[in-house]
Amino acid sequence: MQLETTPRDDALVVTALMDRIDAAIAIQFKDDLRTVTNGEAPRVVLDLSHVDFLDSSGLGAVVAAMKLLAPAQKLELAGLGPNVEKVFRLTRMDSVFTIHSTVDAAFDGVAKAS
Repeated sequence: MQLETTPRDDALVVTALMDRIDAAIAIQFKDDLRTVTNGEAPRVVLDLSHVDFLDSSGLGAVVAAMKLLAPAQKLELAGLGPNVEKVFRLTRMDSVFTIHSTVDAAFDGVAKAS
């Protein structure tokens, strides 16, 4: 799976480097996301800026990954392209997830640890 992780402030940024999250890779995506987020970071920011297509299976994988996080962890989304954003909006999942326009926007206004 093509996931890149980067620690940032109090969070873990996970960048999905594939252009599609669909039925063909949804289960593997969920499992890999669970593996890389199995840590102490209270925030996980999932960067979907490389993803051009997400179907219902992909959406289900993102929701399942959110539910598999530790109770103290929160999954946030960033960088949704128009097609991916439309899926979240039409399914009203945009009211379930905190969605940021970019990864940098997810950290704007967040106090930095000194």
